[in-house]
Amino acid sequence: MATPVDHPAATGLLCFCRAGFEPDLAAELGERAAAAGHHGYARTERGSAYVEWLGTPDPRALDRALPCRDLVFARTKLRLLAELPGIDPGDRIAALLPVLARGRWGELWVEHPDADATRPLSGLARAFANALRPALRKAGHLSATTDPRLPRLHVVLLAGDHLLVAEADPTDASPWPLGIPRLRVPAQAPSRSAAKLEEALLTLLDEDERDRWLQPGMRAADLGAAPGGWSWILARRQLRVQAIDNGPMADAAMDTGLIEHLRADGFRWHPSQPIDWMVCDMVEQPIRVASRMAEWFAHGWCRHSIFNLKLPMKKRWQETRRCLDHFGESAGPLKVLRARQLYHDREEITVFASR
Repeated sequence: MATPVDHPAATGLLCFCRAGFEPDLAAELGERAAAAGHHGYARTERGSAYVEWLGTPDPRALDRALPCRDLVFARTKLRLLAELPGIDPGDRIAALLPVLARGRWGELWVEHPDADATRPLSGLARAFANALRPALRKAGHLSATTDPRLPRLHVVLLAGDHLLVAEADPTDASPWPLGIPRLRVPAQAPSRSAAKLEEALLTLLDEDERDRWLQPGMRAADLGAAPGGWSWILARRQLRVQAIDNGPMADAAMDTGLIEHLRADGFRWHPSQPIDWMVCDMVEQPIRVASRMAEWFAHGWCRHSIFNLKLPMKKRWQETRRCLDHFGESAGPLKVLRARQLYHDREEITVFASR
């Protein structure tokens, strides 16, 4: 955990999300907060790409009760410290310093929500960070070099004269600005969906889990594999893959020499003996996918799995909860169950499960 310091009191939580999914994140926060015994309310606007959770008597206790890794629709989670509307754009630092008077942080990130209205602020965010960083160090609020033992300071630009100030425990927040990993999937990847699995492996597994559970020579199955983006990602990690699909596989996938294409129905096929991994990105009703994935675990056909659930246009948090509950109840004992709407996802979430 981050080293305790004398810092401003939190006023709520601030979470970033995919633009258009603010109601789903708000519904998730409300249900999870109530389950943890905390009350409050969500404040957001559709398309803004962030949600504030306010009105909680003890925001830090709520922060501890809602680990970032457990949240599905939040790309990252911050403790909200202050909102500064209507400040002088010519002297933003002067407006910030009184808010930060009692704090000390180990790193500074200046960001903007990933929304159409705020993406044009990226240049201002970089310039302001370059000006703010030395000013904070001179005032004693920022360590001379990055210190992960201290909270991380986030200054979020909503407009040139409108800021949110927040902080994060580096062990309980995304390691990437805005919670977005900047991936460069090679041009030879068989499909753009390869980025989804690569992001899932980086986001839903920690480094130790990747080292232990993704070793060369492990065996995997990719259900609904064609044209082979997910199979290709596994083969790049030297796993041996059975690609299950009646459709054709891309040459780039088959050229790895580690992929065997089996023309079969992903909802019917299963291995003759247990394998290490099963991945699935089939387009089908989410509850049907969740049921089939649970069947794999109930029969012991795989040890680990990453799969996507395509969501409806409305009540997406409710459908997410229904599918995850059904999967958890039907799969049998699980060591790990995590889910997240990834940056490279669209109308879907990605789930990681392990025995």
